[in-house]
Amino acid sequence: MEQEFRIMLPQEISIHAARITLHEVMVTQLLKMEKEIKEEAEKLADADVDVIGFGCTTGSLAGGFGYDKKIVSLIEKTTHKPGVITAGAVVEALRMLGLSRISVATPYTEEVDALERRFLEQSGFAIEKMAGLGLTDNLKIARVEASTVFNLVKKVDSTRTEGVFVSCTNLPTIEVITQLEETLKKPVISSNSATMWAMLKKINYSLKTERLGKLFLRA
Repeated sequence: MEQEFRIMLPQEISIHAARITLHEVMVTQLLKMEKEIKEEAEKLADADVDVIGFGCTTGSLAGGFGYDKKIVSLIEKTTHKPGVITAGAVVEALRMLGLSRISVATPYTEEVDALERRFLEQSGFAIEKMAGLGLTDNLKIARVEASTVFNLVKKVDSTRTEGVFVSCTNLPTIEVITQLEETLKKPVISSNSATMWAMLKKINYSLKTERLGKLFLRA
């Protein structure tokens, strides 16, 4: 996620990262991440950052519907800084683009996919198609080739799909988003593009650019 943020951000904005332990993308480990949030958020606040984001898609919805808001509240109460969380950012971005029927591409197993499907449906979206790569190893997810992401997104697209969401902040997506939009002729957002968009929006920073997809033309 840090690398993709560096690619997206203009030079005048700095990125500061504090990492939370996650070896395997499994429900039990995703829920354990909450224990480290307060300490890591305090470290970031010590740098007097303008906004703090919790960057993990399934880690921000693992506790069920409303879990994302709980974590944002924890961050903001702990640091007195504005907070953003990936799951909430994705919902906000999809709504901004006017999408209601989406397809979803993930690197996850069926168990984690089911968790995400439930969250998105409870948030008001109809899931047309959803497919994952069946990965749990967090490092392997980060090493997925861009071509694999591209082909997976094409696999989940359909004529009824209004737009595609590519899930996971550890999955490389930024270099293929505009290419996918040109190929599919519809909006494509990823966990990283949505989180960055929401964080910049939170601090009233407008970044309008064609290189990051249709979402950033609405900045």
